[in-house]
Amino acid sequence: MTLDGMVRFPAEDARRYRAAGYWDDRLLIDHYEDAFQAYADRVAITDGDVTLTYAELKERALRVARNLYDLGIRPLDRIVVQLRNTAAFPPFYLGLQYLGAVPIMALPVHRYRELEQFVRLSGAIGLAAPARSKDADHREIYARIAAEHPSLRLLFLEQEESGSDVSAVSIPELIEREPVATEADVRALHTGLDPEDPAVFQLSGGTTGIPKLIPRSHNDYAFNSHLAASVCDIRDGDVLLDVLPISHNLPLACPGMQGFLFRGATVSLVASTWSDGILDRVESDRATHIHVVPALLIKLTEALAARPRDVSSMRVIQSGGQRLQPETRTRAAALFPKATVQENFGMAEGLLMFVRLDDPDDVRLETVGRTICPDDEVRLVDENGDDVAEGEVGEFWARGPYTLRGYFRAPEHNATAFSPDGFYMSGDLMYRHPSGNYVVAGRRKDLINRGGEKISAEEIENLILAHPAVVLAAAVPMPDPVLGERTCACVVLREGATLELDELVDFLRGFDLATFKLPEALRVYDELPLSPIGKVSKKDLVAALASERV
Repeated sequence: MTLDGMVRFPAEDARRYRAAGYWDDRLLIDHYEDAFQAYADRVAITDGDVTLTYAELKERALRVARNLYDLGIRPLDRIVVQLRNTAAFPPFYLGLQYLGAVPIMALPVHRYRELEQFVRLSGAIGLAAPARSKDADHREIYARIAAEHPSLRLLFLEQEESGSDVSAVSIPELIEREPVATEADVRALHTGLDPEDPAVFQLSGGTTGIPKLIPRSHNDYAFNSHLAASVCDIRDGDVLLDVLPISHNLPLACPGMQGFLFRGATVSLVASTWSDGILDRVESDRATHIHVVPALLIKLTEALAARPRDVSSMRVIQSGGQRLQPETRTRAAALFPKATVQENFGMAEGLLMFVRLDDPDDVRLETVGRTICPDDEVRLVDENGDDVAEGEVGEFWARGPYTLRGYFRAPEHNATAFSPDGFYMSGDLMYRHPSGNYVVAGRRKDLINRGGEKISAEEIENLILAHPAVVLAAAVPMPDPVLGERTCACVVLREGATLELDELVDFLRGFDLATFKLPEALRVYDELPLSPIGKVSKKDLVAALASERV
């Protein structure tokens, strides 16, 4: 059984990964079942309102799976999942894993524009979401997409809701309703699954518009989480405070919820990024680990300095998504006196690098770590694809047992994103530190990194150009002391036209895209600077924006 559009690992590499013990040819849910059996009475999940032991989590996940079976969901069916960090997420996610169905890990902030493409590209049959957000009714979004794509026939809501014409099933109902299907019916489906089939679709931070789908197989995604857990000092009784959106690769699986549950720890889910609320949960839950992006860590240190709490339980603050400035790391170390700030560099496409907890201070301050698997292959190359000399900056290429070999149903993009011999060409610029760790030096990809969320400049530019007042547009990063970068729209207007930021933002909202992609500054030019080959020189625009803040 396989999906059309999957790019599988070459057979020779797959044999090598099995021989090395990286792939054990079991389904992802089998690894969870190991934990359910070994740690049945321990607390697995809490969200402040609901607390579940490992045994209770298994019971809920199986009940969800049986009810989903009754609704006709079968192996390799795709379900778009944009649930928040609540106790509804784990049983639903694991219920899909019991069936061999494939969750597409959308974010709660995604809207019609992104979700429609995920459904169109994947042929998804279901969407799981909150009923509504501050700026959107997800039931209405579902209805619009379902009208355009008949494959989409199921809506699952995070909580019980009424007062809508849209037919939906709530996740509490899936947990509580007595199913017709038996556990044996569910387990019988496993015989038709291949551990090289996708267990999860993650999303790329791609430069060419809406994210591509990243197939993560049962074999590689289980290995990914076991491996990440091995370098994060997870002990009996530890508690991960999972505050970043759990659909992201880091809080889900690096090691995230997945890796911590594999180790018998507790995962405390937090749906809000309100700094004081997070710190209160650190204190009340005696959290030992937390995943952050630099913008969140800055806010946490500010809140902790303003109102101290007992954060003595915190041992590891894992930072990813964006380069962490040494000043932020130093301040965090002072305010979390028993914690080590552990930077990591990773990608939903696979390869992970971690600073080791026993690395010297200067190495932890200057680098993003090194690979965690002996068979992670890394190249730093120049513009011709040749390896650069030791210590020089080159584009980061990766290949290995948990790094994809191709995006799902994207052959044209794959031709430019992978080398002929299967290396993923990341677009990130790095050099190797004398310690053997790596240092990020920039990027070749045309991306804006807003607090760890990657925004495709091309996608935003194409939408801005649809505005009747705009002749030419460039979306570029402008520096921000907390988020790192924000999006600035640099435009040339038609003769006699005017445009204000609020007007542009209102226009772009009409495309129903995620709010974090909206420009937060506007600059109007008579003409945009050009490079020697006639393209807009974003380098000059970025320099001009940076000089405004000096």
